[in-house]
Amino acid sequence: MPGPRRAGGISKRCECRGEDGKRLAGSCPDLPKKNHGRFRLIQELPPGEDGKRRRFERTGYDTSKDAQKDLDRIRAILDLAGDEEDWLRRVGDLLAGVQKERREIPDPTEVSRKLGVGVPLDGKMTVGEWLDTWLAGKKTRATTNHGYGSHIRVHLRPHLGHLRLDRLGIPHLEDMFTAIDERNETVVAENAARREQEARCTLGRPGAPKAKDRARLAEERARLAEMPPYRKVTGKASQQAIRTTLRTALNAAIARKLITFNPASFVEMETASRPKPMLWTPERVERWRETGEAPGPVMVWTPEQLGTFLDEAEEDRLYSLFHTIGFRGLRRGEAVGQAWEDTQLEAGLLTVSTEIIVDGWTPVETVPKTAGSVGTISLDSVTVQVLRERRAQQLRERLAAGPKWAETGKVWTTETGGWLHPDTVSKTFQRIRARTDLPPINLRDLRHVAATILHAAGADLHTIKETLRHSTIKLTSDTYTSLLREVDRTHAEAAVALVPRAKRRAAE
Repeated sequence: MPGPRRAGGISKRCECRGEDGKRLAGSCPDLPKKNHGRFRLIQELPPGEDGKRRRFERTGYDTSKDAQKDLDRIRAILDLAGDEEDWLRRVGDLLAGVQKERREIPDPTEVSRKLGVGVPLDGKMTVGEWLDTWLAGKKTRATTNHGYGSHIRVHLRPHLGHLRLDRLGIPHLEDMFTAIDERNETVVAENAARREQEARCTLGRPGAPKAKDRARLAEERARLAEMPPYRKVTGKASQQAIRTTLRTALNAAIARKLITFNPASFVEMETASRPKPMLWTPERVERWRETGEAPGPVMVWTPEQLGTFLDEAEEDRLYSLFHTIGFRGLRRGEAVGQAWEDTQLEAGLLTVSTEIIVDGWTPVETVPKTAGSVGTISLDSVTVQVLRERRAQQLRERLAAGPKWAETGKVWTTETGGWLHPDTVSKTFQRIRARTDLPPINLRDLRHVAATILHAAGADLHTIKETLRHSTIKLTSDTYTSLLREVDRTHAEAAVALVPRAKRRAAE
């Protein structure tokens, strides 16, 4: 309902002055004349934060009709606030600013939209203020919001936060991504310089340093201490993600009719290609042993290498988890969140419906991020047996824990039944791998290993897609085509063997 009507009205005044130099105002004898003087409006405003009375006053109208039109607009804006104290103060601040800066009185409809969103009413909202407002209202997963918040804090606010939201343009975004690329060049150079300096800080030969070497090493280490630490570059994929965050936020601003154009939808950027998994072939392993460098960002074990790892892991209490990821391609959070009620060993089926992710450092149970990630997959007989052994293991742990046992219903738990922290699984995986002579991969790359094994066993891309629960077969193809080509030799040999070639055999 409209708020209480405040004092105000329209009057006529002139600028004539008497002999004492004071304005005659309403006492001017010429005021009744039709073309003498100008009309003005006065409207009481809600008090400011200091509690003092305020009023809107504007003069110079040629007709009372013009003055009344603006007065009606002011009163319509005041009525929007109703009895809400915060809204009353905000519309009062808006109108006080309009008077002070001699701006046009805004459209009440526009003010109404902004009141509901909680953004500044004067049209001076900055990009940073809108990003904060937008993020505070997001209902997406906590980890997704953390990603948004990181993009805003590290990149968008520093580069764009001070700009007016309604004046943000494509050149501003181009400047931001140029600055990110320039910072990347600096980071690469400083990381290389640090590696070189670290090399100077070593003796280069076994044994304790001699006196002359100690002084030099101390000097080199002092220089190292003054150098910037190692930092990561913001790659093209990350830049695309930053652009996506901004585009989503600006689309929300368009929906609220705060702006009409989204520059993030039109800025040109270099396309980020998805890293292609590569097999650890003998040649690549040999090269890695010589240089310590992996040939690509995503490396995958061969079936033989996975077997070596599982042999080493078999005595670890999380062996069954690594086995299931390696053969059935579960994501880390899905494995940690897997419940017994969704694991049908008699039927040989496993349904992925929950996962445990990390919010900051705190484990949080949630549904998978995409609908395509939810699904039921088949279990082979060996994996079923491994999970039966895991169930027996868990029963023994429950008896040992006694009253300390926490019933969570999860397949893989701590020794007292609580949730496994996802990071614990990753660290256990790397600790087991370090005991072997295997080349390095990350825990998430076991999912790629599962795809490789499936293909080597004769599965096509559709089967791999269904097992890994990709949203589209294009994603499966884009990710794995180059990898699977490397294990296609067996199929190629089998295909050529099917065709009888008497002449060639005779020649051989």
